[in-house]
Amino acid sequence: MVSSSIIKVTSRAFSKNPVLRKELLELFPNTVFNDGESSFNTEDLLNYLRDADGVVLGLEEVDEEVINALPNLKIIAKFGVGLDNVNVDYAKSQGKSIGWTGGTNKRSVAEQTLGFMLGLCRNLFVTGYQLKQGNWVKDGGFQLSEKIVGVIGCGNIGTELLRLLQPFGCELLICDILNKSAQAKKYQARQVEFSEILTKSDVISLHVPLTELTCHMIDAASLQQMKSTAYLINTSRGSVVDQIALKQALLEKKIRGAALDVFEEEPPADLEFLSLPNLMVTPHIGGNAKEAVEAMGRAAIEHLESYFYGMQ
Repeated sequence: MVSSSIIKVTSRAFSKNPVLRKELLELFPNTVFNDGESSFNTEDLLNYLRDADGVVLGLEEVDEEVINALPNLKIIAKFGVGLDNVNVDYAKSQGKSIGWTGGTNKRSVAEQTLGFMLGLCRNLFVTGYQLKQGNWVKDGGFQLSEKIVGVIGCGNIGTELLRLLQPFGCELLICDILNKSAQAKKYQARQVEFSEILTKSDVISLHVPLTELTCHMIDAASLQQMKSTAYLINTSRGSVVDQIALKQALLEKKIRGAALDVFEEEPPADLEFLSLPNLMVTPHIGGNAKEAVEAMGRAAIEHLESYFYGMQ
């Protein structure tokens, strides 16, 4: 029997994917997709989800206010790997089920991070832009091979990045609040303190969730400790980096450069910041490779199917 439950999809990436739409509609014909171009504010989100039995949630904030206003909502199926936008403990205390699968987009994000590393080190981004302006500047940067790479956060994505870096013969440093000795041994890395990552790395890559501990973990003081020749890469969450401090560091060339896929405000409004020549940016597409989108979407669908069809 096909479920009569009402499913609402907030994620625009899921909603735009014809494969995921078809697979979800086959199970839940009463599904409503977010075909708009704007993000939901709290009021819009509440109105949209008012009659939903389940939701495929993207990056929208689901806090106590939202949870209390949606008594009919039974399950939150997360599209994506982060749960920092959901008050999970409170949702569970109110009888809401949380459907989440970690690591579904790890290859996509790790590949983009590696692309950032290669592009920054070999000066591909800057010289490519200069050539488009008619300037022939033959500055090939330096090789990533055999450099010191610091990976902060060694979960699914950080570990996948370590795997992808193996052919480059880099000295790999990892920093994590958990013991990552198994990953360190497997990928010939050393687990070190945060301060050692900052002072020794030629490239630092961030792969941590956004928590009270990690918010602005890269601030003015952290940037001051980095090598003046080092690069910073953030494909985790925007607020892990103090964007104002990073802008100042780039303007003053305290570090060589940075690459960001995520921002404190999305989309970012500081066009002066975005236009800095030593900053490479992308619009939060790290986890948006076609294969990753479908894997994340199918994981969310499986949680909905398990919840609603398991009750029949």
